[in-house]
Amino acid sequence: MKACTSCHRLYPDDGGFCPIEGKQLVPLADAEAPVDPEDKRVGASFCRGRYQIWRRVADGGMGRVYQAWDKQENRSVALKILHPEVAQDTVAVERFKREFECSASLPHDYIVDVLAFERTEDGSYALVMEYLEGEELRTLLKREKVLPPERVIRMMAHTAIGLHAAHEKKVVHRDLKPDNIFLCGSRDGDGTKILDFGSVRDNSAGAKKLTVMGTTIGSPFYMSPEQAQALPELDHRADVWSLAAIAYECLTGNLPFFGKTGPAILLAILSAEPPPPSEAGKAHGVPRTLDPVIESALAKSADLRPSSVGALVDKLGQAYALEGTHVDWARTPQDELGARIKAGLPALLEKFEREHAQGAPSLKSMDDAFKAGSAGGPAFSDDLVMGVPTKGPPKWIFAAIAGAVILGALVFFLVAR
Repeated sequence: MKACTSCHRLYPDDGGFCPIEGKQLVPLADAEAPVDPEDKRVGASFCRGRYQIWRRVADGGMGRVYQAWDKQENRSVALKILHPEVAQDTVAVERFKREFECSASLPHDYIVDVLAFERTEDGSYALVMEYLEGEELRTLLKREKVLPPERVIRMMAHTAIGLHAAHEKKVVHRDLKPDNIFLCGSRDGDGTKILDFGSVRDNSAGAKKLTVMGTTIGSPFYMSPEQAQALPELDHRADVWSLAAIAYECLTGNLPFFGKTGPAILLAILSAEPPPPSEAGKAHGVPRTLDPVIESALAKSADLRPSSVGALVDKLGQAYALEGTHVDWARTPQDELGARIKAGLPALLEKFEREHAQGAPSLKSMDDAFKAGSAGGPAFSDDLVMGVPTKGPPKWIFAAIAGAVILGALVFFLVAR
């Protein structure tokens, strides 16, 4: 291993210069261990001396991530160490341990490889993970705002393959968001890794439940309606919703559901319809062919969504005139996907406009029935609200009930954080 004496990044032995600082790399045997006056862990060795920490990488709500040297394997690894106060929370520690157990049981082509769960010498806990060079999707979106469709489709294809492996084991990620999708650059385009399986919902038989009934887990902007309500029947289709919300943001530059407060976000998710992506992303050329795909994926009823994340990404690619499936697109260079989209989309749009000029069926009426509370039964007429005649109690009482439900969901969400 080699190190940069300026930024303290670690590199393989064949590295010559640090691409960040432009300085010549030094073999670790000749480099002086770094010191950080704000963090005593930097420069120290942990887990019975095996891992020497060289630099801080990032901070999160649960813990801090470091780049470290694995002396035993002579490689660079990431150490995610819980904050001291979090390490005192037995449920948080159990979630941390479950992240290791869950991630270790899955293939790692598109999921971060979690190598070990360790107790640290300073009384905390650490996850040892493969060290990834690149950036979170959140960082990329803050800089670029909008991504080209070929980049989004390739990234979504990788993510769908990784999630499928989890869903086959009846594990729901439950916290998909741009912060938990990591992009590693390559000659063919991004290589995608899914992060943070600490909030999973394990629906397999006999699985231990770490979430109290009625508690909301996840990030509000990407949370499905059933997740926002903490419904016990939540399954893999909650991840379908979240992935669709991420695709919407990447392609349009806007969130599908927005609010300035927690209750406002939850209320929008439970009751509002997002603008069609072709409308929200008109300035970026988002095609109308994408509208029905997103409409179905963001349906309030899970039964109306694509049956799997793979099916969602297949429809996403087909909306941009791609042939094949997400498995094919995951292996296709990004530039080639872009060329196919450019060649095929005009004809697809012409066909779409011709067909929809005659009037095409929409899922909206079925989804409206679900939101009205029909739960698969007959839709209610305008004379009924939640099955109660409108000439009965005053209308404000129903708004009050809805507000109480939203507020309760928010409270559970904040408690879970």
